[in-house]
Amino acid sequence: MDIYQHFRKEEHPFIDQVLSWMDQVEKTFQVRLTDFLDPREQQIVDMLAGTSMEDLQVHTHGGSQNAERKRVIIAPLYEDVTEDIFQLTLLQGSYHTKFVTLSHRDVMGAFMSLGIKRQKLGDIIVEDGLIQIMTADEIAPYVLTNLTDIKHTTIKLEEEPLLSALEREINWVESDHIVSSLRLDTVVKAIYRLSRKEAAEMITKGNVKVNYKVTDDRKFVLETGDMLSLRGKGRSKLIRINGRTKKDKVSITTALLK
Repeated sequence: MDIYQHFRKEEHPFIDQVLSWMDQVEKTFQVRLTDFLDPREQQIVDMLAGTSMEDLQVHTHGGSQNAERKRVIIAPLYEDVTEDIFQLTLLQGSYHTKFVTLSHRDVMGAFMSLGIKRQKLGDIIVEDGLIQIMTADEIAPYVLTNLTDIKHTTIKLEEEPLLSALEREINWVESDHIVSSLRLDTVVKAIYRLSRKEAAEMITKGNVKVNYKVTDDRKFVLETGDMLSLRGKGRSKLIRINGRTKKDKVSITTALLK
């Protein structure tokens, strides 16, 4: 069976990487711990595990129940996988909301300015004067020492137990649409109630992501399960393609994260 036929071409390098991880674990009998993977990458690992793994197990953990970005463990079936194997560190700091407003983007920018790979960073939560950053153990000491300022605001981060991680509130609101095609600009127009021109401009300016990657091709064809995000408008996903109408339009079900 050709595994690649079930995935887009741009996902093939990651598939190769995952297959290499699995092969390594099977040959060495040693646990493989990945960096933080986004939900689409996690989904790909699960799909590959379901088709090509008999003697291995896969587990994910991002520090909290509703974590989005997670580290993945690929291990022999007999291995006892415990929380400490994921090597996660929760860093927390606070700031005065009366004097400054910080966003997820501000914290991300400050983190990236340290020269650390994005893959070493899990979820970021910024709310009510509190900042929580989930990191890989190996970079936590460096972040504690060097991430002392965000948007000209002094921040003192401290390590906290994973049990202190705030749970991200998830509320997906579903809706049905009739669209002319599954092109990215057409679906973005429907979900976010934009004009076709506005949707096209958002895409070509790099403000739209598909499966957590910026996609500037407005003719990009979406598939069931694709995750979307529009800067300033939030996240959405294509849940189902329900079929064609009598007028040859496409009936779809989407969900918007509130």
